[in-house]
Amino acid sequence: MDLLLKKAIDGTRLSPAEALDILKNAPWTDVVEAGDAIRRRMHPENKVGYTAFRIVNYTNVCEVTCSFCSFCRPARSPEAFVLSLDEIRQKTLEAKEKGADHIFLQGGVNRDIPLSYYTDVLKMLTRELGMKVRGFSPVELVRIAETNRIGLDELLDILKDAGLSSVPGAGAEILSDRMRQILSPKKLSARQWCDTLAACHKKGLPGSANIVFGSVETPEEIVEHLNYVRETQDIAQGFKSFVVWTFQPQTDKFPIRHVRGDEYLKLLALSRIFLDNIPHIEVSLLGMGKSLGELGLHCGADDINSIVIEENVLQSQGLTSIEEAEKFIRDAGFVPYRRSLNFD
Repeated sequence: MDLLLKKAIDGTRLSPAEALDILKNAPWTDVVEAGDAIRRRMHPENKVGYTAFRIVNYTNVCEVTCSFCSFCRPARSPEAFVLSLDEIRQKTLEAKEKGADHIFLQGGVNRDIPLSYYTDVLKMLTRELGMKVRGFSPVELVRIAETNRIGLDELLDILKDAGLSSVPGAGAEILSDRMRQILSPKKLSARQWCDTLAACHKKGLPGSANIVFGSVETPEEIVEHLNYVRETQDIAQGFKSFVVWTFQPQTDKFPIRHVRGDEYLKLLALSRIFLDNIPHIEVSLLGMGKSLGELGLHCGADDINSIVIEENVLQSQGLTSIEEAEKFIRDAGFVPYRRSLNFD
């Protein structure tokens, strides 16, 4: 095995240059073996986590217009929508019947929505329906603050007081400013994305981080992304997990390439190796499917994220019930446990 991988297994932090060397040159089988060894060192109890939440896309109106997204609509489109409180309540009650205890609010940058809408939704979900709520990507938060002419810290205080308990690492894709110009020039820069989530974490709103690859990114940009995430975690310690995704073909405006299974597993394992300050690595069952997801649990991942109750943005290959999730984990050779979105 590569000396760098042995160094990582022993608990020594790798530099970005060393991670790049591994990504470009180490055999993928050696990398996943090291990822599994580090996973077992960090989680010797042999447990794999899952959760049960419903994604509620409260609006499909978005001015950011990412080149890879087919979900968003302009404000004047006949297909544009903003869900009413009653519609969100009904979706939540349906999710509770299936055992979900979290709602993931996910929308777009829609400047016509007043701040009171967000606080009313959060209060209804938490105080009336007893759900925990994760919501609002960094770009949503920044644009809501701008629209209402308040600072980000003030907005976070308002949303947290209304019931928000965690934030997603959405909108990261590839944290390279070259790639972000290709993906979506209107999104936050890599530094702004990191600074926004660090501010959330310092306010007691933890969450997750991710990477989405499989376009024209370079190995150097992948490692740049991982390093941005690790440096942000060093500052604020709010990332509870990290998940590796691949781009799905949704539009003809963005180049997407085929990602082989060994390539996915190698990056999953490298994430476990390099992100020594993030406790959990999630395998993307929703995007990669069950067979590759099961292998991922033996390559560094210790979590399968959530059952899929509703997914409007991506084509789901995930699990659809709590029973199915627990059986999947047991069949993979692990002990299932249900967690919150914050791993508490």
